[in-house]
Amino acid sequence: MLLSAIKENDNNETRVSISPESVKLFSRLGFEVIIENGAGETSGYQNSNYEEAGAKIVTRSECLKADVCLCVRMPSSDDINNLKSNSLLIGILNPYENKSEFSNLNENKISSCCMELIPRISRAQSMDVLSSQANLAGYRSVIDAAEQFGKAFPMMMTAAGRVNPAKVMILGVGVAGLQAIATAKRLGAVVSATDVRAATKEQVESLGGKFIMVEDDEAENAETEGGYAKEMSEDYKKKQAQLIAETVSKQDIVICTALIPGKKAPVLITEEMVSSMIPGSVVIDLAVEAGGNCPLSKMNEIVVHNGVKIVGYGNVPGRVAKDASALYAKNIFNFLSLLIDKENKKINFDFNDEIINSVLLTHDGDVRLEQFK
Repeated sequence: MLLSAIKENDNNETRVSISPESVKLFSRLGFEVIIENGAGETSGYQNSNYEEAGAKIVTRSECLKADVCLCVRMPSSDDINNLKSNSLLIGILNPYENKSEFSNLNENKISSCCMELIPRISRAQSMDVLSSQANLAGYRSVIDAAEQFGKAFPMMMTAAGRVNPAKVMILGVGVAGLQAIATAKRLGAVVSATDVRAATKEQVESLGGKFIMVEDDEAENAETEGGYAKEMSEDYKKKQAQLIAETVSKQDIVICTALIPGKKAPVLITEEMVSSMIPGSVVIDLAVEAGGNCPLSKMNEIVVHNGVKIVGYGNVPGRVAKDASALYAKNIFNFLSLLIDKENKKINFDFNDEIINSVLLTHDGDVRLEQFK
């Protein structure tokens, strides 16, 4: 079996779908591994690193003819049309935004797997791309905030006087939010966090943060079966906005991480709230690619509003591309291990497997996932 990894065409994408370390793992599954020339350069991996691990460096057209093709983002229509018929495409394919490509995938009988749809169940943890990438995004968001903030994070006692610690607030306590809390605490900040899910209170406090939330009956059922936050009612949103407004004005740094899969990101910080913050404060909007938790955010820009910086970097995991690529490649390896019939050296889809049924978007000329039909 031939497995390939293609170079990403998106200028904002610095990650690659395979690392030199994972080449050896894929080889153990029975694959011959080929990599597009220069595919790993933006992640810090040279062609020679892959060759030393046992991979071959080839052209893009050769990669597209492999039995299994790995990518980070959905390839272009031209690339999809050049994929080998009945082959397997694995990546973060964003089916909510890429429905126009379904017909191309089906016409070429491409089986496609969306890694971001891996279910949040215990046996799928090692395959959970959203968690591995969000962890790094949460970490990097605090580093970016520290870079833009004109003061120190920890309290310092000096002969010349005391430096007060930075006050950091995290909006949204998912994987990214928890890592942001942990990183900000390690840097010495005073940290608070809010989320619609009451179940996150214990997690926040275990990391040394202060938990703030709107407490009413709706908050008790604010989590989906998959562990994600639900979209809340307008009444709840008003209460939440009031709570955030009262707290944000006292913060030095606010990190927004709230996302709802397949929907526009909820607005959590209004222009009025930003105006209430002290000049020199920083807002990091990790939801900018989904419309932003702050209406002032702009993709890949730092907007200054009344002296407050609103940072809207896209693809934040790609800002630590080497680690993000390594974790992503391992996620794919763990998932692909499920599909391999080791005796016959071929791909085998077990349609009784909950994980496979959750991520297999197209197969045998048809869209399989009901939510995208």
